[in-house]
Amino acid sequence: MSNTITEIDIVIRLCLAFVGGGIIGCERSFRRQVAGLRTHILIALGAASLMLLSIWLPQSFAERTGDPGRIAAQVVSGIGFLGAGAIIRLGSNIRGLTTAASLWLTAAIGLTIGAGMYITAITAEVLALIALIVLHKVEVKIFPDDWVNQYKEKSE
Repeated sequence: MSNTITEIDIVIRLCLAFVGGGIIGCERSFRRQVAGLRTHILIALGAASLMLLSIWLPQSFAERTGDPGRIAAQVVSGIGFLGAGAIIRLGSNIRGLTTAASLWLTAAIGLTIGAGMYITAITAEVLALIALIVLHKVEVKIFPDDWVNQYKEKSE
């Protein structure tokens, strides 16, 4: 069995990154966040593409040298720039932290899919949905005053 990435591997991984980013993006769009469906899809696709490139480069040259983690490390730090753009300060409140975190996680899921670590990506995706959907409902029940005050400030 060869460790070389084939065109079929590339197509499968990019399609899975599209779906993975789309699932988290749907949840963010449902909550009317600035970074929604398309943004999350593009981040996952970009991260997966860069991870595929990281793996492909050493395979394609005779020396077979190179560190696949170098490009991935730049994705991790570079996504912080987009995340910072999603964070907004409104008076004494800060909004957008969950969206910034979801952008960062979407990049991580894209990198994982690009590396072919499907179980890791699926597990991260499921846990992210639990955090975004289920724990949101728990949070509203446990801390109802925080949510009421947040919506009051939004409408003022």
